Amino acid sequence: MLKEFKEFAVKGNMIDMAVGIIIGGAFNSLVSTLVNDVIMPLLSILTGKIDFSNIFIAMDGNKYAALSAVPEGVAVVKIGAFISGVLNFIIMAFVVFLIVKFINRLRTEKEEPAKEAPAPTTKKCPYCMTQIAIEATRCPHCTSVLEAEENKAS
Repeated sequence: MLKEFKEFAVKGNMIDMAVGIIIGGAFNSLVSTLVNDVIMPLLSILTGKIDFSNIFIAMDGNKYAALSAVPEGVAVVKIGAFISGVLNFIIMAFVVFLIVKFINRLRTEKEEPAKEAPAPTTKKCPYCMTQIAIEATRCPHCTSVLEAEENKAS
């Protein structure tokens, strides 16, 4: 088991995973700040200066002016915090989608060499302009002999 763990760690999987988790945590705090400090204030301006952090329901049945006024020990459903969380998720999911799309584009450009155009499989009959098989010596549409045409080109 120790040997397997050592192989796993040496392959770089553990390092890649650790770097991803650290960057993800930093990215999470960045997106949370963007949502809470930029998007939510702008959204509150558009919605009539609603303070989303103070949208809540106190489960004791009383009405409180602010979340900070709710006595300790009273259960609170924080609807505004949920809205912020949903916006965090949507923004993060969109950014991750863009990153994966960009990486996939780089990966396909790197892996796929430039493709040559496939060899033609058809040609036009010089008499009736119908598309015919490239190996044809007579046009199936107008019955013209094509072999003589190819011999002239030779």
